[in-house]
Amino acid sequence: MSQPILHHYPRSPFAEKVRAILGFKGLRWTSVIIPMIMPKPDVIALTGGYRKTPLLQVGADIYCDTALIADVLERLAPTPTLYPAESAGLARIQAQWADSTLFWTAIAYSFQPAGLQSIFGNQPPEHMKAFMADRAAFRGNNAPRLRVPEAIGALRLYLEQLEAQLADGRPWLFGKATSLADFSVYHPLWYIRRQATGVAGILGEHARVTAWMDRVEALGHGTSEELPSSEAVALAAASKPVSTEGEAFLDLHGLARGERVTVAPSDYGIDPVEGELVLSRPNEIAVRRVDARAGEVVVHFPRIGFQVQKVE
Repeated sequence: MSQPILHHYPRSPFAEKVRAILGFKGLRWTSVIIPMIMPKPDVIALTGGYRKTPLLQVGADIYCDTALIADVLERLAPTPTLYPAESAGLARIQAQWADSTLFWTAIAYSFQPAGLQSIFGNQPPEHMKAFMADRAAFRGNNAPRLRVPEAIGALRLYLEQLEAQLADGRPWLFGKATSLADFSVYHPLWYIRRQATGVAGILGEHARVTAWMDRVEALGHGTSEELPSSEAVALAAASKPVSTEGEAFLDLHGLARGERVTVAPSDYGIDPVEGELVLSRPNEIAVRRVDARAGEVVVHFPRIGFQVQKVE
């Protein structure tokens, strides 16, 4: 595999999850900074419609969602592993909880007035209005919504539970070995700590959690070099996707390899991606599509959290 390209922006919590994994694995990577809000023409050229942040690009293969991106980075650099044998299953379960329940709790908590002031205080008012309008359209009626009082209560309880998980002096959430859970739990709390600083005091009430966060942060972000997004699109056009011929094909939808389908998130940001179904693994699905600028690309999605439908 060639050097991975991460399409992200600095304030994205899910991008911070991947940046921290890149640091943990000591990888060299290429950084492509993308807009926080729509329009994102270069992103859409690569994905065909999917707009969540971040994306991982390896040549003409585009990987969506951090759950799948973590697996790709594990294939690229198996050591050190994100999935220690003694905790792999539990780590994946806690990661899924963190990427959904904890994340939305942290966002609702951060978007109280003092948190918003920290996040947007140096920006013109129209910037915050544009961001909030973009996110409202992005979430639609599907993403969970918590009021601030409920978010405060839930976050306090979750922090107490994480504090108890670390109570025996373990350095990482599942013991002596770092796992995917550490990065998934870290990124929503990082957003509070480093972006919504006006409401970050709640973290200081949990000494073990903050010490653990310091350890994750100390892993760094690896070594990166910047690339304009237009050049990343041109690189995809000059590359060929990795062949999926001969791969076992898991049929869960009554669909055959090569059929025309759409793939979309099942929670929010449900913009569908249409293409030819070329890969169906237990944990991954992918479609081949052709874009006027990006050329032939294969867009990959995790199995969990996405829905596949035949194009009639």
